[in-house]
Amino acid sequence: MSRSLDRLRRALAIPLSLLVAFGPLLQAPIAGAQTPTAEQLKAFQSLPKEQRDAILQQMGGGAGRAAPADAINNQITVQQPGAAIGHNLVLPPQEPRITGGELLLVRLPRIVPAAGVTPVAADDALRRRILERNPYELSAEGTLQLPGLEPIALAGLTAREVQERLELEPTLRDLSVSVTLLRVEPQGVKALKPFGYDIFRGAANAFVPGTDIPVPDDYKLGTGDTMTVQLYGQTTQVYTLPVTRDGDVSLPEFGPVHVAGLSFSAARSLIEQRVRKQMMGTQARVALRDLRSARVLVLGDAEQPGSYVVSGLATVTQALFASGGVKPIGSLRRIEVKRGGTLIRQLDLYDELLKGDTANDVRLMTGDAVFIPPVGATVGVDGAVRRPAIYELRHEKTVGELLVMAGGLTPQADERSVTLERIEAGRDRTIRSLDLTTSAGRAYLLRAGDLVRIGSTLAVVENGIAIEGHVFRPGTFAYREGLRISDLIRSADDLKPSADLHYLLVRREDAATRRVEVFSADLEAALSQRGSAADLLLRPRDRISVFDLVSPRSRIIEPLVEELRRQARPDAPAETASVAGRVNAPGRYPLEPGMRISDLLRAGGGLEDAAYAITAELTRYDAAQGEQRRTELRDIDIAAVLKGDAAANVALQPYDLLTIKQMPDWGSTEEVTVLGEVRFPGAYRIRRGESLSSVVARAGGLTPLAFPRGAAFTREELREREREQLDQLATRLQSELASLALQSAQAANVIGGASAAEAQAAGQALLQQLRATQPIGRLVIDLRGVSAGTRTGDVTLRDGDRLYVPRQTEEITVLGEVQNPTSHLYRPGLTRDEAIALSGGFTSRADQKRAYVVRADGSVLVPKSGWTRSGNVDLGPGDNVIVPVDAEKMRPLPMWTAITTIIYNLAIAATAIARL
Repeated sequence: MSRSLDRLRRALAIPLSLLVAFGPLLQAPIAGAQTPTAEQLKAFQSLPKEQRDAILQQMGGGAGRAAPADAINNQITVQQPGAAIGHNLVLPPQEPRITGGELLLVRLPRIVPAAGVTPVAADDALRRRILERNPYELSAEGTLQLPGLEPIALAGLTAREVQERLELEPTLRDLSVSVTLLRVEPQGVKALKPFGYDIFRGAANAFVPGTDIPVPDDYKLGTGDTMTVQLYGQTTQVYTLPVTRDGDVSLPEFGPVHVAGLSFSAARSLIEQRVRKQMMGTQARVALRDLRSARVLVLGDAEQPGSYVVSGLATVTQALFASGGVKPIGSLRRIEVKRGGTLIRQLDLYDELLKGDTANDVRLMTGDAVFIPPVGATVGVDGAVRRPAIYELRHEKTVGELLVMAGGLTPQADERSVTLERIEAGRDRTIRSLDLTTSAGRAYLLRAGDLVRIGSTLAVVENGIAIEGHVFRPGTFAYREGLRISDLIRSADDLKPSADLHYLLVRREDAATRRVEVFSADLEAALSQRGSAADLLLRPRDRISVFDLVSPRSRIIEPLVEELRRQARPDAPAETASVAGRVNAPGRYPLEPGMRISDLLRAGGGLEDAAYAITAELTRYDAAQGEQRRTELRDIDIAAVLKGDAAANVALQPYDLLTIKQMPDWGSTEEVTVLGEVRFPGAYRIRRGESLSSVVARAGGLTPLAFPRGAAFTREELREREREQLDQLATRLQSELASLALQSAQAANVIGGASAAEAQAAGQALLQQLRATQPIGRLVIDLRGVSAGTRTGDVTLRDGDRLYVPRQTEEITVLGEVQNPTSHLYRPGLTRDEAIALSGGFTSRADQKRAYVVRADGSVLVPKSGWTRSGNVDLGPGDNVIVPVDAEKMRPLPMWTAITTIIYNLAIAATAIARL
């Protein structure tokens, strides 16, 4: 790379990759440069303006010879982000670039080391140090300071380029780096902006005067203006009269009239008087038709200084808008207007912005110069003022005058909490406190660079009591001596519905020590016994929290408990106690002075219906001689506590835990469903341990059309168990199919007469069928014995059980590898082989030796179990004959038989249930 490129990279911090991309363009003059590629166009668009200008200058032939605008446009067409450009490209929106003061979130994802490689401990320690300090605030110059590294300049880079830059650091080279640029809105002093400059953010022609507005009477006529004179009376005529270079208008029959330098009202009176004198019975009406233009100079610290053509009615402010406004380093208070080298007016824009005074906003004439000098002494004001900003001083000298410019103090301002920050002797920063309630404080003299901070009053109301929570009128109320709970909450009507009338919480803070105490009150007792000890006496700054009986109380309780924990000491443990178990609001609660078991039950919202209201367990923790923790368990007579027995109402200690047990045999209600051929089908609530025979009897027993042999009993627990089994089978089958695919790829051999590819296709179809199969959860029962009242085969019911009793059936079904899987009418003595013969016999893929029977009740008869001497078996109504596929012909799939059996059986059970 040439030296010019290297100098350019160092001067402008252009990423090396971009310079390499633009290398061919930078090395050739404009006339013979090659056409940029798509990547070069995208990279060029993403660069800041100064970097683009530098590259274009290099393309123009080196420093000192800028590229002509038309030549540049012939080389690179740059449009707004997202717009189409040459070569059918669309530029993406520009990524945000670092300017300084942003937050940078640095992530270092772990790199999994290769096998046998041990991670470097030093790298892991560095990674932890970097992550602990996230996010990183960049300096005003855009510099990043990572622990253990030298400062890294990142100004002008995007987040992606920052990541590339950090990956080049030798210390981070072995770590994976990921960064996120966080744009943070400045707060406080950092958010202060110079006052008044925002007015120029609008369009340049926002304040250009219109051409159809009335001309003021004091408008000075000059060359370029055009007047119209209308004669009426004895003579009717209209003349258009331009003001000549000599300053005259030539009115026919009257001669020239000199109007230059005259105000419009004076020129109009002059012409009207001459017409009346020289033409009897004729009058004139004079108006301005066209106004002249004025060319003025805007110089100094303007955004775009130069020569501008403005309307003859334009003022200094409008000329400033035409030039783009004033730079932040320019003064808004000493803008000079010079005419012929002489200062004719000095404009203070603060008069317009703060007072609306435009007296010094004079109209400009051709040749006028508007000069913006550098800004003068500035001071900042922040905090509880109406217009916090940085103000330029002119005649103002004191803090009081500065506050007037800032719009005065807000109602929340604390005039005694004012600080002034000042730089002394150009290096030392000092702080002074001011009291604006005194004349000396407001008359304190300001210096350039001072920063005045106005504090706000504290949010705490010294003589107020706050009420929050489940009340209709929350807020802060005035305190008076002797104020009690019943004075603020006068009745239960002040509370929202379902409010807890037995537990109000009062947070109290000692103003001197800031130590927090918590008290509770029983509102119902306070309202019924006004003025008694139950009606708690309040103090200033108390905060009352009202709970409801439904919502969790942790939102209010947890912060109070945390306050108590923070102020605990070894000799004064945290004042908390807990209640668990069958209460309406279990949790940890503040331990009040003299708190007992009944108070903790009241804090927990009282006992639930399922609570065992006889005894409870109290767990007490104690530090034995400060050496070890000791646990003590005590039985509490809850029944006696609820009756008001003072002896049973034990006083609580810190960290006590009261556990309320659940009543035996208490739980959610259990329900079973009986459907089909029973006298009263429907849902039945059951008692724990109730049997199926009992529920069938409650349902009125079976109807004459019932088919108890084909009853289907399902249980949710069995359904979940079947689902797990199906998932395991699907996983195993998928693993075997993957192994089969590998074997098929290595050798296309034939196994058992069928290729491995065909077996894999069949296996994939079986896998899809297995995943689509829904579990039933059927339990085989003997409903005939159950309904007859025998104890044999009776079932103990559980919640969610379902019994399906079908209607009497007269068919048997043949499924699987037969020529015509279908159902046949049952007849006594029908055997398995006869049923298979009725379905056309076996297919070539049938496993004739393993054909089995699924009885109507769901039980299965497999070969060599229940067969007759001829190897056959008698069928009954509702039975199913299953002929499986010959798994020996599909040796790569040893699970074929087991899976198809499960699918068939589940399908049969689902069909039996679906018939209902």
